[in-house]
Amino acid sequence: MANPLEDQIIKAWQALQPLMDLMPPMALRVAATLRLADLMPDDGAEAADQPGAADEPSAGIAIADLASRARANPDALARMLRYLVHHGVFSEPRPGEFAVNRTAALLRSGQPGHTWLDLDGFGGQMDMAFTGLAHTVRTGEAAWEQVFGLPLWAYLDANPAIAASHDALMASFGSVGDLADGYDWARVRRVTDVGGGTGALLGQILLRHPWLRGTLVDLPDTASRAREHLAGLDLGDRCEIVGQSFFDPIPPGADAYLLNRVIHDWDDTSARVILRRCAEAAGETGRVLVIESHGIKGENPALLARDDLRMLVVAGGHERGIDDYSALATSAGLQVMAVHRVTERHLIIECAVAQQQMPSHSTTNP
Repeated sequence: MANPLEDQIIKAWQALQPLMDLMPPMALRVAATLRLADLMPDDGAEAADQPGAADEPSAGIAIADLASRARANPDALARMLRYLVHHGVFSEPRPGEFAVNRTAALLRSGQPGHTWLDLDGFGGQMDMAFTGLAHTVRTGEAAWEQVFGLPLWAYLDANPAIAASHDALMASFGSVGDLADGYDWARVRRVTDVGGGTGALLGQILLRHPWLRGTLVDLPDTASRAREHLAGLDLGDRCEIVGQSFFDPIPPGADAYLLNRVIHDWDDTSARVILRRCAEAAGETGRVLVIESHGIKGENPALLARDDLRMLVVAGGHERGIDDYSALATSAGLQVMAVHRVTERHLIIECAVAQQQMPSHSTTNP
């Protein structure tokens, strides 16, 4: 006879098990960090799908050779790869030989999977910050310092390689082309990108709108990388680079001040200071353009919850909705003049110094 209590326990365990197993994500990250997919041949699955293909499986790389190239222990590496094979990542065409299947190909260098999972890069370290989640839940503070010994921004300043990885990852978010075209720049002559990273967005804005001149503000090391990137686009004579914190006074005189996915990195107190600095620089005639990837009504609540928790754990930040951004703007001496939905997930929240009653343009409601 079935035991109802035992059945309930089994069902509860089955519901929890996919959430509790840390082995698949850690094995994936180690495979990405060791760049195993770069060192292994394809398994020929695509060719095998073609009519007339040979039944004999393609050869993989012997585990001893792979371990030597990856500087890994052969036995431990084989055990990890065999575990991943049973989860659909990599293949073992012959005993002791491993190859890259369609899924594992996503872990090759330059692919998004590798960028996000590599433990030696910012993507992987951002996920490792979650080992300090208990600290965050107990204190309300970011876990980054608990895990890595320094707050996020101080850590990046002390680790140039991780800082460069951070800048590259941030530059990959969203479509910079869509964002560059998502605002009517006709009345703008100079745009300042505050916290502009390596200049990915500003570069596209200047390339697409040749009458514009630009200023990029970011910390000195990042600003140096931005100078190289923009010079490579032949934009050096149209763009000034300023290496400083955006908590300090920002150079005035621009018609528009961009904050591209900056505000969500910070708690309300710090976000308010950044917005006030932009408001001071914009003056009575300038605009402050807050670009964020959340805030659209009806968006996936699970996605918002995931990213909100990530921002808290990594940087002490906060994903917000339109009402939250409007309240922040008001507290910083700004008012929301228009909201432009640029892509499926990206908004440009157009703000002006409070009391400035100017008609908005291209207004859409999320």
